[in-house]
Amino acid sequence: MSSSISRGELWLEKLAPDAQRMPGLCPSVQVADGELNGESVRYIAVVPDANNHYPRATKGEVGLLEGWTLAKVVSETLAADADKDVKRPIVAVIDVASQAYGRREEGFGIHQALAGAAGAYANARLAGHPVIGLIVGKAMSGAFLAHGYQANRLIAFNDKGVLIHAMGKESAARITLRTVEALEKLAATIPPMAYDIDNYATLGLLTDLLDISNPDAPTDNDLAQVQTTLQQAIREARQDPTLKNRLGADNRHSSLLVRERMKASW
Repeated sequence: MSSSISRGELWLEKLAPDAQRMPGLCPSVQVADGELNGESVRYIAVVPDANNHYPRATKGEVGLLEGWTLAKVVSETLAADADKDVKRPIVAVIDVASQAYGRREEGFGIHQALAGAAGAYANARLAGHPVIGLIVGKAMSGAFLAHGYQANRLIAFNDKGVLIHAMGKESAARITLRTVEALEKLAATIPPMAYDIDNYATLGLLTDLLDISNPDAPTDNDLAQVQTTLQQAIREARQDPTLKNRLGADNRHSSLLVRERMKASW
């Protein structure tokens, strides 16, 4: 596998080998229908496109084209399975640098495009599709919210190349009036401010953290581990389609308490 492609594209190929990509989409959104444990699974990834019509979305960012295309693909999946008793799983392969920042993006309504994608994933989950997010690389800012965060279950690689946050370090440093070095020092004591996957795992949003020998050149054992974990996540999502699994970690205690008190007051 060529090292010049993104992790998202690499893992899409690994999970759906030789599967044709869905035609008629923008090149930065790739969709492959593969098979897992004897059933059809739709895999979706956002990948870099150096020739993207929008220059701010050439490196794996989620912009206007990507947001609306994700919404289209997921919504069409719902429509195709509307009359089926068993809805097919949707796996979002996540390696997204950020949302696409630019005046054109803002002017043309990137907030609506990304909301459309998030809404489509949420609709799929509520309609009974097991939606699984597999975080193989970056999961940054609005891109993650649009592509993967609405999943029933989130799985991530335990690797330094996996970064999850609301914004990049340089941007966060500017907003908080700190240097990047000072921000990193602060993040060491406040898990939600950190970028590494270990701190993110303490927030309770992950159902599995996988040790992969080399995410950029996975072995057969790596692939088998991921496939087994995906199968388990799909089973669990069908048994319990709620998002209650995200509230079990120590750093979500306050979130759980708020929900309990709101429920009691109503």
